[in-house]
Amino acid sequence: MNNNDEHKNEGKVHDDASIHIDKQNLKSPTPTTGSKLYILGNVDASKYDLFLEVHDKGDDLLIANDENSIDVKNGSHFYTAQKDLNPGMNE
Repeated sequence: MNNNDEHKNEGKVHDDASIHIDKQNLKSPTPTTGSKLYILGNVDASKYDLFLEVHDKGDDLLIANDENSIDVKNGSHFYTAQKDLNPGMNE
């Protein structure tokens, strides 16, 4: 790689990815962060966790509400789930 190639991506605007959070169609820059996805999807992080649906074997991926970088892809599906899910408990 020459010096011109190294500087090619500097100042590049992030691409947008079409994603879904709780079946709502949204656009997100990629890469993004977990905290930005929580904001984009209006997720109340005190009550809900955000997950990325994984179509391979294994569990869906918990998205932390933090500043770690996440590369989202077009068509990614995210969903929320209550943090304290305890069926049968009375409030």
